[in-house]
Amino acid sequence: MLAVSTLEAVGATPLVELDSVRPAGGARILAKWEGANPTGSMKDRMAVAIIRGARERAELGPGQRIVEYTGGSTGTSLAMVCAALDHPATLLTADCFATEKIRTMRAFGADVEVLETPDGHIHPGLIDDWQERLDAVVEETGAYWTDQLHNTDALDGYATLGEEILGDAPGVTDFVMGVGTGGCAMGTARALRAERDVRVTVLEPAESPYLSAGEGGDHTVEGLAVVEQPPLLDEDLYDDVRTVPEAEGRAVARRLASEEGLFGGASTGLNVAAAVELAAQRDPDDVVVTVACDTGLKYLDDDLFVE
Repeated sequence: MLAVSTLEAVGATPLVELDSVRPAGGARILAKWEGANPTGSMKDRMAVAIIRGARERAELGPGQRIVEYTGGSTGTSLAMVCAALDHPATLLTADCFATEKIRTMRAFGADVEVLETPDGHIHPGLIDDWQERLDAVVEETGAYWTDQLHNTDALDGYATLGEEILGDAPGVTDFVMGVGTGGCAMGTARALRAERDVRVTVLEPAESPYLSAGEGGDHTVEGLAVVEQPPLLDEDLYDDVRTVPEAEGRAVARRLASEEGLFGGASTGLNVAAAVELAAQRDPDDVVVTVACDTGLKYLDDDLFVE
């Protein structure tokens, strides 16, 4: 396929069958390999949709700066899209996220500010800290805030993921996905349920059971920083909430690399761990689909792949 720009290379990622982790007698497990996107992350779909949507509505003018707070994957994707479309970017992150992501955002030309956290962990007060600094950047520079937590353009961006799953696995019975902003889980679920009666399960780290128990907590699973009700999360689009211990998700991420040759991060590990649990409860003819969110290359400075 010839892509006339980097942005046209977003999407159309492979759907990979996971045989080694499939439980005996359980359903098939398929993972959408989003590491195949230009920045190695599913967030590319969201970033393209958000920036193009704002430009089409004239909310974002030519050459106008954008600003967002981010764990790094969203920021990297926004930085890539802004580089392609000639928008400067200010991205706010924190010292609890992967160094590789911070370096990548800067490589795409973004101005990156790194906030300090008390213990180097994602914590319930982080979004408030980010918001205070973001408001100042908007005041100082006139930047356009992409507002990933509320921006419904993200749902349209992730709808393509659901459409691709239906095209490659028309027999899908279950979809399971971790929640950060909720955009990917809900955009994908909406597209799936428009065509099939798919059971949808959302999940979160057991150390921060906000959706299941109303209690946010410290954890280190990047991309799953739920510390308040995600505005994009629609209770009509999912059937169940599950928790997965962070240690289990990290162990599954290592298994995926060594047994399946699929190299993802901890959020991918949590997704697949939950998919394995579901597959064990389903019939052999059922098909459980999840998302391999990004490439493990973003986490080599962490201890994720150190036993």
